[in-house]
Amino acid sequence: MERFIFLTFDGLSRGAVYAAFALALVLIWRAARVVNFAQGAMAVVTAYAAYMVSDAVGSYLVGFLVALVGGLLLGALVERGLMRFVGHANPLNDVIVALGLVLLLTAVVGIIFGGEFRAANQPFDTSAIEVGGVPLMSRYDLFIWGTVATIVVLLALLFTRTAVGLRMRAAAFAPEVSRLLGVNVGRMLTLGWALAAVVGAVAGVLILPTELGLHPHAMDIVFASSFAAAIVGGLDSPVGAVVGGIIVGLILSYVSGYLGAALTPVAVLAVLLAVLLLRPGGIFSGVRARTV
Repeated sequence: MERFIFLTFDGLSRGAVYAAFALALVLIWRAARVVNFAQGAMAVVTAYAAYMVSDAVGSYLVGFLVALVGGLLLGALVERGLMRFVGHANPLNDVIVALGLVLLLTAVVGIIFGGEFRAANQPFDTSAIEVGGVPLMSRYDLFIWGTVATIVVLLALLFTRTAVGLRMRAAAFAPEVSRLLGVNVGRMLTLGWALAAVVGAVAGVLILPTELGLHPHAMDIVFASSFAAAIVGGLDSPVGAVVGGIIVGLILSYVSGYLGAALTPVAVLAVLLAVLLLRPGGIFSGVRARTV
């Protein structure tokens, strides 16, 4: 029973990061109807920048801020300089360009920093807090939960309580009407990519210290798990991204704890396949009327 409780809290911590990363995918999907397969590689770039600055100045907070600013700039640059010029008539165009961007960013990071693993230090004590003799979570886990909860609340306030958020929603769901009403749809699209990159950057900075550390391919499995989380919840649902992230985090924690870490990629694919077969739109997908 103690092991089950520990794995549950560990799964919740991992699930929170997967939820943040899935939320980044949902933001771009809702803004541009594009699945950004380069989200993981972009997060790696900002994570390297964050931890290099953190090691240089000796401050985790400064490195964290660098990740935020770097994600914001990188997301805007990718949309303005690349994705805006991709023809969206064929969805494969976006996929191919995004995969090409993955190869480019991974190669550049490998050339600059090398292919070896680098330690990513945690800012808080990693020893588990015990309650009744049962290890539950560490202070770093609490930091992860608090950070992800703050992101979710801020995004919810942005999209429901601010004029900018309402413009972004309008530009995503009715771009032509929004243009007629004076909304700069292109600018809102750039902002959507930038915000998604910021959320992905935060997720990368949070998850890497709990894995093997910095590496050009460090986010590959994390992206696959987060993509599965977004599919589980529904690409059109921010709430679904959070719930899907928690579900995937718990499943992977239980599989890793009871069956072995080698089976976690298989578990991700199994979850993804099950959702696509049973409810392709995700748990929180809306019901659409059939048209003939």
